[in-house]
Amino acid sequence: MSTPEERRFVGRLQGQVIFAIGFVAFSVLLLSQIGEQTKWAKGTNLFAQPRFWPAVGLGGMVLFGALHFWRLPRHRVRRTDVIEARIWAQPLEYALWFMGYVLLVPIIGYLPVTMAFVPALMWRMGYRSKRILWIGVAFGALVVVMFKSLLQVRIPGAVLYEYLPGGLRSFFILNL
Repeated sequence: MSTPEERRFVGRLQGQVIFAIGFVAFSVLLLSQIGEQTKWAKGTNLFAQPRFWPAVGLGGMVLFGALHFWRLPRHRVRRTDVIEARIWAQPLEYALWFMGYVLLVPIIGYLPVTMAFVPALMWRMGYRSKRILWIGVAFGALVVVMFKSLLQVRIPGAVLYEYLPGGLRSFFILNL
């Protein structure tokens, strides 16, 4: 049941409490690190100080984030807030897939990792037929060949390539 304050609130209320708390916490974290990340230059005007404008920006983030939280009609996290936050977090899964890809390429190699990740992501997106997954493998191989051979994009060879025999190792490092 909504309160009169909630009925007067303009916009969506779901997720606002979690957003406000997270925003203020992140802003306070950044503001706490300003002494380590910037410096105060002696003999420089206030507005020309390297620390001044970042401090103003971060101070504003903390102040206005706290005011946003304070002006919310409710301050307790409800089930609908958690559901909304879970929806916001769903795109982070693909960032984790990308980070895994970036971490594995220098170890296993551009070709094998691309040929494994393309069908894995296709599977994750709901494409389950064998034909489509093999098309994904072929697409991954085509992308690698185009980037390394035709476009001559320089991607460092993988640690795994070091265990190949001499001529094959050079071919893999240069072309795959």
